[in-house]
Amino acid sequence: MVAIPDRAYNAACGRLASRLGVSLAAARRRVDVKAAQEGLREVADRIALAERMLREAEADGTDRDALFSALLEVAPEDANFMAED
Repeated sequence: MVAIPDRAYNAACGRLASRLGVSLAAARRRVDVKAAQEGLREVADRIALAERMLREAEADGTDRDALFSALLEVAPEDANFMAED
C-alpha cells in the first residue's frame, strides 16, 4: 500500500503545479521522476527538489497562463466554423 504523502511535500508540489499549470498529481509525478533520477529517497530531499523546480520554473519567465489563453483563441479562418451532428 502506498504511504500517505507528507503535508509539506503536497504543499510544495501544489505550488509547483500552480506555477506550471498542471494537476497536483502531474507535478508530484514530475518531482518523483526527477528524485528517482537523482537518487533522492527522503521526504525532506523531495521537498527541497520541488522547491528548486519551482524556483527554476519562476526563473524561466514563461507566462503559462497567457500561453494557454493564446492556445484557446479561435484562429480567424475558423471563426465561423460550426460542427454539425
